Amino acid sequence: MGCGRVGASLARALQRRGHDIAVVDQDDAAFTRLGPNFEGRTVTGIGFDRDTLREAGIEGAYALAAVSSGDNSNILAARVARETFGVEHVVARIYDPGRAEIYQRLGIPTVATVKWTSDQMLRRLLPQGHLPELTDPSGQVVIAEVPVDPRWIGLPLTAIEMATGTRVAYYTRLGEGALPKPETIFQEGDFVHLAARRDELIEIERILDGPPPVHE
Repeated sequence: MGCGRVGASLARALQRRGHDIAVVDQDDAAFTRLGPNFEGRTVTGIGFDRDTLREAGIEGAYALAAVSSGDNSNILAARVARETFGVEHVVARIYDPGRAEIYQRLGIPTVATVKWTSDQMLRRLLPQGHLPELTDPSGQVVIAEVPVDPRWIGLPLTAIEMATGTRVAYYTRLGEGALPKPETIFQEGDFVHLAARRDELIEIERILDGPPPVHE
């Protein structure tokens, strides 16, 4: 939702990854930013209007990114997508970082404009799959954001380390990065960034995509 510079860039990036895309904007002229090679659907209308979202295919959508120029429109679209249509993966771009914590508590991941990068938005929108952020010179060790199943909520981050044989390099909570302490608990909305061997990332992802192991 929103076909400004950010929305158009995100739509093209998603198309390159093989996804089917629908872009909503109030202004027909905005769609020219998508370029001549864009193969997705374009819908003219208000991005939080239910009928507009239905026309864009929200009822079969995996994810929605609200990246218009208005905070209120973005959060409304994100909430309608999640609460009315049951879209699990939503993200809203927020111009006012002070509002981000409020929206995070509503369960809507946000990216403040001043911190925005294409990679950050894609991480929030498509949480499946590990996303390497930093690699050592040999390419064998990476720091990667790996999705963690909600059933780990309430457990210490050390439980993630023990189960995966990794180290939590840092975690992001309510838009702010922090270094873990031994007593730090994994909370709803946290993003975990692990230091791990590259060749073990797929197995790490498999472990964290399921429930915590039961130790007898």
